[in-house]
Amino acid sequence: MSSSTQVVGAVVVASSLMLSACQAPAPAPHGGEEPSHIEHIEGTDLTRVTITEKAAERIDLQTTEVFERVMPRSTAPATCVPYSSLIYDSEGNTWVYVSDEPRSFVREAVVVDYIVGDVAVLSSGPSVGTVVAAVGVAELYGTEFEVGH
Repeated sequence: MSSSTQVVGAVVVASSLMLSACQAPAPAPHGGEEPSHIEHIEGTDLTRVTITEKAAERIDLQTTEVFERVMPRSTAPATCVPYSSLIYDSEGNTWVYVSDEPRSFVREAVVVDYIVGDVAVLSSGPSVGTVVAAVGVAELYGTEFEVGH
């Protein structure tokens, strides 16, 4: 076999391997359920991210409610979230993941007025009492944008 034939053969094999890596993801291991499901919300650029109970445990997902607190040097209560609830996108926009169903989240834009310790004071965002993700936010973002898939 000539060396040019060997090179062509090697290129064909390498190309085949690279193309096989581009195929659709394999089903969940052992026939189990996928750890997450994403659903684009019609008429918006947003996506609903729903994760299984096992996935929630794996990422230690924790939620809390948007709350009011009288901050230092203020007399009026401010709308607040834990700082850990915030996620910043590549364009510098700030978001939180709100939940209206267990383990189901949609990104919502917020405007942060200021931060004190581990509390972010919002000038715009979800209303007091809204459930937001407080731990596992980066994993929800990665799931929404299919990072690593």
